[in-house]
Amino acid sequence: MTIRVVVADDQELVRSGFALILDVQDDIEVVAEVADGAEAVEAVRRLRPDVALLDIRMPRMDGIEACRTISAESACRTVILTTFDSDAYVYEALHAGASGFLLKDVRRDDLVHAVRVVAAGDSLLAPSVARRLVEQYTAGGPRRTVAPDPRLDVLTGRERETLLLLARGLSNAEIAAELVVSEHTVKTHVGNVLAKLGLRDRIQAVICAYETGLVAPAPPPPGGVPGAGPSPAPARG
Repeated sequence: MTIRVVVADDQELVRSGFALILDVQDDIEVVAEVADGAEAVEAVRRLRPDVALLDIRMPRMDGIEACRTISAESACRTVILTTFDSDAYVYEALHAGASGFLLKDVRRDDLVHAVRVVAAGDSLLAPSVARRLVEQYTAGGPRRTVAPDPRLDVLTGRERETLLLLARGLSNAEIAAELVVSEHTVKTHVGNVLAKLGLRDRIQAVICAYETGLVAPAPPPPGGVPGAGPSPAPARG
């Protein structure tokens, strides 16, 4: 089956480069290249692709708003493109329904792999990307005191440990090493966590870990966060 993709980025060279990499694959077809989120939403409505690759910062409608609309209106899966160095509102994209995140300097093979993984119904939150996201969120957010959420009561002790490690951005292999179990067992635990909590994928598991108080954002260090950008900005709209 051919994976149909819409590529949205306001930088023509970036957009064309991604499209070229994807379109030469035997199992991937780029059905549209667009320059902003509004055009991406329209293209998804008209062409019904399997995956939309969305830059997080675009004119008229940004990638977060486009992701939210696409996720609400269609079965199209979305992948957000970010630099992380300047995009301080990446966490908002998690709530918008993104199925994956890629850095703008992603390698060719990783881009192709990401599209295939997301199209297959899985999520893509590479450990290195997850760690940077979690570090940025915990270092930059206000300190909260969150009471234990009763939703977590459905999890076994080992499943709670698994959720905590997911929130730290660990891969299945790394979780297996931490818990001293097989990767097959980890996959079972992850599946149980997602099913019991009604979560779509690992990305939603990260959100859940914070929202339920299993992981609490830490205060910024004295003097602020080295190299941190501006405070997280809410998605427009």
